[in-house]
Amino acid sequence: MTGFLVLVILLGWLFSYSMNSPIILYIAVIFSIVFSLISYWHSDKIVLKISGAKEVKKKDAPELYRLVENLCITAGLPIPKVYVINDAAPNAFATGRNPEKAVIAVTTGLLEKLDKTELEGVVAHELSHVGNYDILISTVATIMVGIVVLLADIFIRWSIFGGRRKGGQGGNADLIITIVAVVFAILAPLFAYLLQFAISRKQEYKADVDASLLTRYPEGLAKALEKISQYSQPVKKANRATAHLYISSPLKEKKKKNSWWSRAMATHPPIENRIARLRASNR
Repeated sequence: MTGFLVLVILLGWLFSYSMNSPIILYIAVIFSIVFSLISYWHSDKIVLKISGAKEVKKKDAPELYRLVENLCITAGLPIPKVYVINDAAPNAFATGRNPEKAVIAVTTGLLEKLDKTELEGVVAHELSHVGNYDILISTVATIMVGIVVLLADIFIRWSIFGGRRKGGQGGNADLIITIVAVVFAILAPLFAYLLQFAISRKQEYKADVDASLLTRYPEGLAKALEKISQYSQPVKKANRATAHLYISSPLKEKKKKNSWWSRAMATHPPIENRIARLRASNR
C-alpha cells in the first residue's frame, strides 16, 4: 500500500512538473485519499451490487448459517452477513472493511456441488480473508490502481494533443523530465496492476493455510478447489475489477503457457500449486 501511495505521488509530481501546474500534484494526492475513503466505507455495497448477490437469512439457508456460525466461533470472529449469488459456477468471496462489517457470498453452484467438508473449507478460507483484513487491502489496492490508470491516461492524452511545459528554465533537464513522465505514464498502469496482483496472490496462499488450520482438514479445501477448477463456465456477473476477490478466478480464462508474464498478471496463484501445498501440509 505504501508502494501505491508513492507511485501516485511520483506520478502527480512528474505530471505537474511537465505541465507546469503544481495543482496536479495536490489533486493526485487528494484523489487517492478521497477514493480510498470511499472504498473503505462503501466497497462491500458496490461489490455486492455488481455481483448480483442477495442476502439470505438463517431460516432461508439453515445449514449454511450453522456452518458459518460454527467456524466463526472457532476463529473468534463475529458472524458475517451471508449472501447468495444465483449462478451455477461454484465460487465464493468475502468483502467488508472489517470483521464487524464482513459479508460472505457464495454461489448456488457452490452449495450444490460441494459436500459439507468442502464447503467448510471454502467458508474457512473466506473467513481467513476477513480475519486478516485482506478485503480492505484488496479494495483500496483496486481503487489506487484506478487512480494510477486515470492519471496516466489524462497525461498521455495531454501529451498527444501537444501539451508541453511552458515558462520553464531548465532547458534539457525539462525535456528529460517530460520524456521520463511520458514513459512513466505508459508503464505506471502496468506496475500498478502487478502490485495489485502480487498482493492478491499472496493473500490467497495465506488464506489457504489459515483455513486448513481452522478446519484441521486441509483435504476439504483441496477437494473444493479441484471441483471449482473443473467447472468450465465463468461466473456470469464477475469482471476484472472483482475477479481477485473470489476464491478462484471466476473468469475462467484459457490456460496460458506457464511464463513469467502469465504468472505475474494472474489474479490468483495456480490452483494446482494451492492444492499441492494443502495436501503437503496434511502429511
